[in-house]
Amino acid sequence: MGRVPRIEFEGALYHVMSRGNRQEDIFLTDDDYPLFMKVLEEACARTGWRIHAFVLMRNHYHFLLETPEPNLVDGMRWLQGTYTKRFNMRHKLWGHLFQGRYKALVIDPQQDYFKTVGNYIHLNPARAHSIDPKHQLLQNFEQSSYPLYLSPETRPAWLDVDRLLGAHGLEDSPAGLSRFEELTQARSTLISCSPNPSEFDEEWSKIRRGWAFGDNDFRQSLKERIGDRLTGHNRSSYSGEAIQTHDVHEAERLLEISLKKLNLSRSALPPLKKSDPAKKVIAWYIRSKVSIRNQWISEQLHMGNPSNLSRFYKEVAESKAGTLFSLRNNITKKQD
Repeated sequence: MGRVPRIEFEGALYHVMSRGNRQEDIFLTDDDYPLFMKVLEEACARTGWRIHAFVLMRNHYHFLLETPEPNLVDGMRWLQGTYTKRFNMRHKLWGHLFQGRYKALVIDPQQDYFKTVGNYIHLNPARAHSIDPKHQLLQNFEQSSYPLYLSPETRPAWLDVDRLLGAHGLEDSPAGLSRFEELTQARSTLISCSPNPSEFDEEWSKIRRGWAFGDNDFRQSLKERIGDRLTGHNRSSYSGEAIQTHDVHEAERLLEISLKKLNLSRSALPPLKKSDPAKKVIAWYIRSKVSIRNQWISEQLHMGNPSNLSRFYKEVAESKAGTLFSLRNNITKKQD
């Protein structure tokens, strides 16, 4: 099955989540939590990562992670591999601990998106009914960065609280932390008592699915990075919305290149015949460079029934002389 490509760059923000293999526990005893925290601390020292929020549940974990250097993949490989080795050694087990690939949703740095992910992580225990709202406060759930936010003297050096507090319009001060506690606990109580906690915030569904969380401009800016990631890789190994958005973006670029080389404009396409040689060659050129649906090509070039395109591609590819051959050479004679 295809997988979503990892997007890495300096200063990237991610919502990282990973579950236990077959959704089994990754923390068997209370002593496993400090073991994981020790490995996370070492990973941050090795990579320079900044953790803005985290929560450790019995069979999965969540991070709001910033990578000052483009090293998500190497860092996550070391983190999960090292914890698995130490976990297995402690419990005299062997084999995989985590289920498949971890999820790494790229986050728009704008405050609203950042705040939504931070809240999603800190409120996870309430959403999962891991605390009793009648007898426990959210800060009683110790396997989270939330109680560390409220206790500056216990925070590890790799936990950065300023950015999330700032997204709430607050400072790392007694007054700011008191207000942060008030806001977060109020939402925790409402969620714990909600008949459908997972849908308490409509934005949360966007965090659980997809490949990026942000506005259209942010998602657009990631498309070039996806293309860079695919360079030198087997494209068939990847799938998902990230690849589809990259393909459309790349097809648009190739269409503009083709039109320019053939001295055409988009407005000149509708009057031409559906089987015009220039259209055939442009369609073949785009399809040979990027995986894009025939439906898309047919609509952009005004070529009618998409089922005809396969025949057109073959005509262009096998042409040895004549108009198709000349146009094909013209469109491919220079590097893009």
